[in-house]
Amino acid sequence: MKAPKTNVHFLDNYLLSPTNPIRINVIGAGGTGSKIMTALMEINHSLLELDHPGLDVCLWDDDIITSANVGRQRFAESEKGLFKSQAIINRLNRWSGTNWKAETKRFERDFDGKIPDYAGASVYVSCTDTVASRFAISEILHELNKKYQNHRDKGRYWLDLGNSKDTGQAVLSTIGRIEQPASKKFKTFETLPSIIEEYGNAMVSSEQEDNTPSCSLAEALSKQDLFISSTIAQLGASLLWNLFKTGMTENRGFFLNLQNFRTQPICVGS
Repeated sequence: MKAPKTNVHFLDNYLLSPTNPIRINVIGAGGTGSKIMTALMEINHSLLELDHPGLDVCLWDDDIITSANVGRQRFAESEKGLFKSQAIINRLNRWSGTNWKAETKRFERDFDGKIPDYAGASVYVSCTDTVASRFAISEILHELNKKYQNHRDKGRYWLDLGNSKDTGQAVLSTIGRIEQPASKKFKTFETLPSIIEEYGNAMVSSEQEDNTPSCSLAEALSKQDLFISSTIAQLGASLLWNLFKTGMTENRGFFLNLQNFRTQPICVGS
């Protein structure tokens, strides 16, 4: 009796051996976004040491740093009043010598309904607070995929990171189909469903978030545990790192409960 094949997804062929830095758009610079940026800096340095061209990251966020952000998010007292995206990018560029970019605006359509030409990227990482923002991102990514179908920065993957007070999840999805190699050992999957495709209806019916800005760190901590964002960011970055490093993955995300320290992987094909 033959053993069942392992379900896997192989990394897009271009990203497996790129000739230029992999362009990544990070959407949201709050608790999770501010911390995954540090992880991406570490991934970039490690890839460069492996003779890889590394990452080219752009961070999108229109929020200003307030007192409530200092402590739980990766900001200092001296950065209050600055744009979150600019503060993070300037800090990382000084630290690591990169030339990453900040956009002090939301990742959304212009006033005339158009998507900015410079919004294209190979990988998108969303760290937003609302269900509505995820639906908007999903729509934009599919439109960009048609626009940049034959371009180097054609969208290939979307990693969505989200959390509530002490639980959270990461879902890695493909933007369109990623051609897979023939394999006798593995069962390959050319598409990975997005968080909208898989959980969209449940997300809409269960959203009860209070998006009123917190006035203090104490108030912010009543909405989100101190380490939920950083844990989600680290595990999500690890998912990306292993995909880039090994060129394949058996998992397309995870569910996390920080209250009881349990993590459940979301397997490819499940």
